[in-house]
Amino acid sequence: MIERALGGVRGLLKRYGPSKLKMRLWDQEFAGKHWDFIDNTANDCVYPFLERYTKGGNLLDLGCGPGNTANEISDSAYSAYVGVDISEVGLGKARRRTEKDGRTAKNSFVCSDFLSFRPNQAFDVILFRESMYHVPHAKVKPILSYFSDHLKPGGVFIVRMNISDRKGGQKARLLAVFEIIESDYEVVEKTQFGVAGPTVVVFRPKSSQAAA
Repeated sequence: MIERALGGVRGLLKRYGPSKLKMRLWDQEFAGKHWDFIDNTANDCVYPFLERYTKGGNLLDLGCGPGNTANEISDSAYSAYVGVDISEVGLGKARRRTEKDGRTAKNSFVCSDFLSFRPNQAFDVILFRESMYHVPHAKVKPILSYFSDHLKPGGVFIVRMNISDRKGGQKARLLAVFEIIESDYEVVEKTQFGVAGPTVVVFRPKSSQAAA
């Protein structure tokens, strides 16, 4: 119970804490073995979606961690990738993996809290791969609204997130994120992988939003 309570506190701090504290917490976890289990996710369900919608264009990965997406997505699926993460330790792993895989000409990384990241270009796909967990509920709408302005015409958001509570139900806070997406955006496709598996949703601004 104590371990679960401490994990809950860390989760809250990583969601609501100041950027410097969040950076410290994430650096500690990436420096240890906490995230070693995600070192290889080559068969992840999100990759076919990314490859289908990036179409050889460019991809922004918000909360990229140790560079899985940057190096596991098909090399022919994209021309340029920007990964943003708050952990310099995680990004160090991403950069080393990118160099080993020979993708340094296509992959770039930025150390920043993605909630305050300000890109200087537009993208074909903007990805939240598990990172939407760490967006406070009150910031979901403004974050999506801001990054909508950095989608190319016809570009899409892709969110991969597991909202199962592992007890046959769904976590209310995470379900509310999908409700915002489905209410405020045009959902292109949505796929649930198993009863307790992740959900991938592809969506874009509604035509009225894009025109504005």
